[in-house]
Amino acid sequence: MIDLNQLRTDPEPFVAACRKKRIKFDIPAFLKLDTEFRALKSSVEAQRSQQNAFSKELPKLKDPEKSQKLAQMKELAAKLKEAEGELKGLEERWLAGQLLIPSVPLDRVPEGKDDTENKEIRRWGEIPKFAFKAKDHVELGKQLDILDIERGVKVAGARSYFLKGDGTRLQHALMSLAMDHLHRRNFILMDPPHIVKHEMMVGTGYFPGGEESAYHLDQRDDGFHLIGTAEVPVTSYHAAEILPVAELPKRYAGYSPCYRREAGAYGKDTHGAYRVHQFYKVEQVIVCKAEPAESAAMHAELLGNAEALMQLLELPYRVVDVCSGDLGQGQVYKNDIEAWMPSRNAYGETHSCSTFYDFQARRLNLRYKDETGKNIFCHTLNNTLIASPRVLIPFLEVHQNADGSINIPQALRPYLGGQERISA
Repeated sequence: MIDLNQLRTDPEPFVAACRKKRIKFDIPAFLKLDTEFRALKSSVEAQRSQQNAFSKELPKLKDPEKSQKLAQMKELAAKLKEAEGELKGLEERWLAGQLLIPSVPLDRVPEGKDDTENKEIRRWGEIPKFAFKAKDHVELGKQLDILDIERGVKVAGARSYFLKGDGTRLQHALMSLAMDHLHRRNFILMDPPHIVKHEMMVGTGYFPGGEESAYHLDQRDDGFHLIGTAEVPVTSYHAAEILPVAELPKRYAGYSPCYRREAGAYGKDTHGAYRVHQFYKVEQVIVCKAEPAESAAMHAELLGNAEALMQLLELPYRVVDVCSGDLGQGQVYKNDIEAWMPSRNAYGETHSCSTFYDFQARRLNLRYKDETGKNIFCHTLNNTLIASPRVLIPFLEVHQNADGSINIPQALRPYLGGQERISA
């Protein structure tokens, strides 16, 4: 949610944000609605005040003045009832409209229509050159008996899979390494709820607009959803709270299974484990002061944590500046990390590092009390540290040998009992 005072004072940046983010929203029409709503609200409040004054005055009056006042009160009550009904309808439209207005991207965000126009800013690692015919992760997983997509589809439908044996051990090792990686950096580890209230999906900006991608529980538990990322419960952890400024920044790491319907991805990335319905993730979340310099420092920290882990896993990657057309409604700045995936002969997204400023905090009513005693909305940020099975694609494909075995990087071996290779 954006600051309405900023919108009223200077609407042009928000008009530009709609254009840059490819979000269809009529800012002038909303401002007209805002003016009408505030005017009617003021009128209703004035009529209520007048009604209260009448009620206090009435016991002191005698006829005929009392009869005249009663007639006036009856007329006022009828007008007020009609105005309140109109106000309720306006308020519903006014509140719904606020939830659709995008945040303003930072000046450093490159303008572009979609992810094809993201800008590469750096690379790390050497792209492997195999002296043999390399296999993709599906073939490797089947040969090593660690990934079974066919039976996953049989049991649970499309975009499903089984990990088994060393595949399961590998995933747990990756998650354990990731959590230790953040624990050493003073992040508080969390195992959050996997089912959240509707208002937390709204609070973090996934609703309205993302309902088709989320799993909604049935009518017995209406208003609850399976999470698509630990960002939702972890960012919502301090919802409706006022934090002491001395406690900021808050650094959290949520480890959870994640569930996504991938409703908008029909026919896209159907091969392998790139886009699936269920996966595991370690998600970084930071809540900090509402200062651009601090947000920038926290963003660099989150991005640096993920890059350091990719380097420990010896996976070549690149970092891109996400363009305006690929930003979400609430993001003001975003970087993606894309790992090299030999089967694609291209980089594929594995991490998204996002800065929101106060967009999520306003929806969640998440504030802090500054040194002067003033309550201020926090800034929030998040970034994936690792997600599996997405990371297994580059891991298996980059570290493969001619015989189909997989080398285990040094940093991961302690989590696999010293194992140096996965072999059939």
